[in-house]
Amino acid sequence: MTTRALINIDYTNDFVATDGALTCGEPGQVIEKEVVRLTSEFHKNGELVVFAIDLHEEGDPYHPETKLFPPHNIRGTEGRDLYGSLQKLYDMIQDDENVIYIDKTRYSAFAGTNLEQLLRERGITEVHLVGVCTDICVLHTAVDAYNKGFNIVVHKEAAASFNQAGHEWSLDHFASSLGAEVR
Repeated sequence: MTTRALINIDYTNDFVATDGALTCGEPGQVIEKEVVRLTSEFHKNGELVVFAIDLHEEGDPYHPETKLFPPHNIRGTEGRDLYGSLQKLYDMIQDDENVIYIDKTRYSAFAGTNLEQLLRERGITEVHLVGVCTDICVLHTAVDAYNKGFNIVVHKEAAASFNQAGHEWSLDHFASSLGAEVR
């Protein structure tokens, strides 16, 4: 039984595509091959692959991000679709029992979801994080994983942000404050 899981965070059109509503643009596009390669590798090894994808409702005045960011990842929009060839891969593997898609409404993939329960039920002790944005959703997911006692691996060639300084700071923070392995 494997004890690792890949958590694929917010790699969607709105966060990555050139015309995305809250895009990190080129830095996010450059990591596509590595995100897809890791997702495929975990899937082929029979390991758990989790897609933890931001979900917002159109016109929601109560969500705290409404005041911080333009509308993004709105339910039912193309902006919420996975970016590029990751969507094609997901379409091929989505029915596999080791592939899970979670709607998340906060930065962390653990906040308000059953992610921890899903990982514990499967005996997962180590989470591998990929996606965007390094200094927002990947960071908050990593902090929660640390606080819940999971070992953390962050794949730096498969993480990006629209804020390069924040990206670099986060990579250092993962290792220095969360004991994560940054590969």
